[in-house]
Amino acid sequence: MASAEGLHAARSRGRNTRQLVHEVLRSRIVGLELEPGSAVSENDLAAELGVSRTPVRESLILLADEGLVDIYPQMGTFVSRIRERDVASAQFIREALECAALRDAVGKAGPRDVAELRALLTAQEEADRRSDMAGFFQLDEDFHARLMAVSGHASAWPVVSQAKAQLDRARRLSLPMTQQMSLLIGQHREVVDLLEAGDLDRADESLRSHLRLVFSDVEKIRAKHPELFSDEDAPLRPRRDSARRTASRTASQGDR
Repeated sequence: MASAEGLHAARSRGRNTRQLVHEVLRSRIVGLELEPGSAVSENDLAAELGVSRTPVRESLILLADEGLVDIYPQMGTFVSRIRERDVASAQFIREALECAALRDAVGKAGPRDVAELRALLTAQEEADRRSDMAGFFQLDEDFHARLMAVSGHASAWPVVSQAKAQLDRARRLSLPMTQQMSLLIGQHREVVDLLEAGDLDRADESLRSHLRLVFSDVEKIRAKHPELFSDEDAPLRPRRDSARRTASRTASQGDR
């Protein structure tokens, strides 16, 4: 839910405003609607979302804690650039939890579980034919969440999802550049085939290989768009003139 309309509808159902604003902004950052390095205005966001500045400010503080924005006193707030060490940490968490869950799933997956996973593969193929990258990304999320659910660890998926925000930004950048949806679908299918066959070791190996593909993707993305990345443990402080250029570029992209 990344729209003001969705936020207002959720507020009418009694949901917490700060939590909703956080969800909207986080979705926009992870979905690259707000690109790495772009300026973020509390006033503009509050006006757009129809809320006071307080929940926006509180949400930005939470996003800073997650490493998704950088806040500079007297300068402003900026979407953080992608740090490869953060991608590596997120990948470590994801691989540890998903592969542990898969090992529990092997031998437990019944015909209905496998059928549901294969239905998601079919939907992914349809998204690939339509070149629907946003749809494919969501189906990819659904596939991995369902795979964890098969193991009986569905409650662990929100932990994975929360941890991999930096990873997801890199993954979203990689799809249009690498055009590898068919490759990812093939890897998904191999995992399901091995899960159904009860081959624990090869299923584990297949899933690890699939999850680690992001590292080669990051190298390709960085070579083409180095401005979206930072190697620093601490974010680089932007200059005022570069902040204005970033804000101008973001505005012009929104007009296209």
